Amino acid sequence: MDEYNRFVDWDKMDVTVQSQGAKELTCTEFQELKQLARQGYWAKNHSLRAKVYHRLISNIPCRTVTPDANVYRDIIVKIVGKRNSSSLPLPEFVDNSLVPTYCLNAEGIGAVRKIILCIANQFPDISFCPALPSVIALLLHYSRDEAECFEQVCRILACNDPSKRLIDQTFLAFESSCMTFGDLVNKYCQAAHKLMVAVSEDVLEVYSDWQRWLFGELPMVYIARVFDVFLVEGYKVLYRVALALLKFFHKVRAGQPMESDSIQQDIRAFVRDIAKSVSPERLLEKAFAIRLFSRKEIQLLQMANEKALQQKGITVKQKRQNVHLAVHAENFKSEIVSVKEMRDIWSWIPERFALCQPLLLFTTLEHGCSLSRFYSHSEGHEPTLLLIKTTAKEVCGAYLSTDWSERRRGGNKLSFFGTGECFVFRLQPEVERYEWVIIKHPELAATGSEPEIHASPASSTLSSGSVPSDPSDRLSPFLSARHFNLPSKTASMFMAGSSECIIIGGGDGQALYLDADLNHGRTSHCNTFNNQPLCSESFQISVLEVWGFRD
Repeated sequence: MDEYNRFVDWDKMDVTVQSQGAKELTCTEFQELKQLARQGYWAKNHSLRAKVYHRLISNIPCRTVTPDANVYRDIIVKIVGKRNSSSLPLPEFVDNSLVPTYCLNAEGIGAVRKIILCIANQFPDISFCPALPSVIALLLHYSRDEAECFEQVCRILACNDPSKRLIDQTFLAFESSCMTFGDLVNKYCQAAHKLMVAVSEDVLEVYSDWQRWLFGELPMVYIARVFDVFLVEGYKVLYRVALALLKFFHKVRAGQPMESDSIQQDIRAFVRDIAKSVSPERLLEKAFAIRLFSRKEIQLLQMANEKALQQKGITVKQKRQNVHLAVHAENFKSEIVSVKEMRDIWSWIPERFALCQPLLLFTTLEHGCSLSRFYSHSEGHEPTLLLIKTTAKEVCGAYLSTDWSERRRGGNKLSFFGTGECFVFRLQPEVERYEWVIIKHPELAATGSEPEIHASPASSTLSSGSVPSDPSDRLSPFLSARHFNLPSKTASMFMAGSSECIIIGGGDGQALYLDADLNHGRTSHCNTFNNQPLCSESFQISVLEVWGFRD
């Protein structure tokens, strides 16, 4: 047996990972390392995996003063002393997380708690880190002693490369990651998202479990394979695997009755027993088949979600408001959609705005059929929701990411603006949502130059314009067209308006065209949303409403 077996119970460990496969790793090129990690090159040899982990972790750029193995040896007696480690209370920042035992022996199980307590002593800034027990337990399988494991975990926590996010250490970072995961599910797992909305009162509560699926419920052989790739590629891998888990859950459970009265419990049970239905290889294959946004785009989305939480004062753990009930039956009234339909629409919008409640800004029934009044009531609000009911009782609309006042930046010229978060939809006669074509077909655009994350214009106007007067608190927007090398502008014609008309979606047609009297409209296929006509191709408007988002 090798030197990395001190904490391992080999009766629990898969015998195939003891000493099979490659004995050494010589490559240094990132791309080759990435492929080997995904293929499980060091997964069949316990000793080799331990050495690879040590090498990858020792290469993490860290703060100058990062606690090492010697620090652990110095403080462990003072912190634990002769007390039994299993009786020691865990710090609050692990938040009653599962402390997985994986394939640890009794000494290893006790070591997890000791290391957590020493990390709490050395990292007073950590306020919320539910993934920590799992990471420590996993790395103990590949450590010679407790001090070595402590040093490796400290290096992961002390990473100071701003482009390399590893483990969430504050509630703000964790909660915004849950919102970001919800946004990704909404974009990439629409069938699963629809199920979550149908069976759970608070869908964000379900998505807030996403890290627990990985760092808690997933069996040892699976999380080790995920960790192999995570150490090479970073945080984005975690989103990929969690999305793949949700896709498999939906596929395996589709049409079956729920096993408990909680979808949360059902997903946890599915992940715990994943070996019954999905191999580690299939899980990773599915995860990397998802054509996810670039790392930079995900970083922008995460920052926007963090900012939304800060603005609402949600920076420490507190009882979550029931987000799904943002549309309250008693005070919601629309002449176009029911409470249930509005809740369905709410489930499509980005998580940072789903925290808000709908606010009626404009309705033709009250404010008249006037485009100028439409603008005067809508301007100053971002985003907005446009709802249309035709005289034929068809219902369609659009989620519009950007303030209508941006239309003026083109002067008198009709110019498009907005971001790739815009989408169009129809509700009657059947429900269908059409998102930016680049989301489903990223091959249509190579990611452009690295987007500037600091102060920059808040929308992507196609005609040149000046920066907003106070850009200091504006983020470069998520899915701004200028972040992508688009072969033609027809793939990013989100919204445009003049005194003559409103256009939503362009390129070889328009998803929606409304005239100045808000009386007549047209709809057809367009390149930006790759949509079918949203209702009769030429229609008369019965009622039009614009909704904003109220904190």
